[in-house]
Amino acid sequence: MNVNPLSGDYPFIRTVSSPLTSHMLRPLDPRCETVQFSEALSPGDYVTLSEWMAQYPSVTLRAFGSYDGSIRDLDFLRHFPGLQRFSADAMYSSLQSLEGLGYLPASTTVLGIGQTKKKLSLKPLERFTALRRLSLEGQTKDIGVISALTNLRSLTLRSITLPDLSILQTLGRLRALDLKLGGTRDLTLLPTIGHLEYLELWMVRGLHDLSPISGLEGLSYLFLESLKQVEKLPDFTRSARLETVWLQNMKGLKDLAPLLAAPALRRLALVEMAHLQAEDVGILAGHPVLEAFRLGLGSERKNNAARSLVALPPGENWGKPDVFGGD
Repeated sequence: MNVNPLSGDYPFIRTVSSPLTSHMLRPLDPRCETVQFSEALSPGDYVTLSEWMAQYPSVTLRAFGSYDGSIRDLDFLRHFPGLQRFSADAMYSSLQSLEGLGYLPASTTVLGIGQTKKKLSLKPLERFTALRRLSLEGQTKDIGVISALTNLRSLTLRSITLPDLSILQTLGRLRALDLKLGGTRDLTLLPTIGHLEYLELWMVRGLHDLSPISGLEGLSYLFLESLKQVEKLPDFTRSARLETVWLQNMKGLKDLAPLLAAPALRRLALVEMAHLQAEDVGILAGHPVLEAFRLGLGSERKNNAARSLVALPPGENWGKPDVFGGD
């Protein structure tokens, strides 16, 4: 059966609206991660929703869309004094202020703030010293407050350009870092940031030098996608814990030999890598522990040829994990 994620029947998302109904407030599927609304609710419905969501402390409340322009601020959060996880995104033209975040408890653990036409001050974030996961898109005003969020385990910066990574050096507990879009080209300080186990770099404009990754001795999962100017993988000699590497649409990259130096590498994904030939992959046949491929070399003929050269099973049923720092 096909399901529409906006219908409220998708198991991972429950969509609600005013007036709330008993169907909307039926028990959540155990897999549900998000309860969301795209238009402002009535004051009474906010209270009802808050009381109902108290049963599900691990579920995120998401405000999004505001296609009718009804969600202009986050003051409705005064009705959610115990909420631990909140996201506001896809309200580019509507959302005018983040001050309403002040109604959330300082113990909040997960926050996500999307891009808006007007740059909004991030100063309201500085009180969330218990925050463990933060996702920001396009918000750069007062971005230095991130330095105070020293309990962060996971940080995603999307469409944000930093001159360097110095504001992240205080995040001693950071385990996962995602840099998506934007133009942060200087990764020199990567080895000085937290204890990174997961690193994702996706469509970062102008980025060409991945050598700082060599200093991430605790890295276990590396995800690289659509980095047009990258022509060389880093040296993995010191990457004693690196078990998974995902390379996608990395058109400037052909030499996979540096992966032979990653002693713990068990899984490798080569997705949208049609420029590679089977022989380019075959160089990995000598890796001592590599055990699973996910291949996308442009044709099954090339996939099968590469697989036969390395003598590995398909390994197609694995992908990017939901990593680190949600609780």
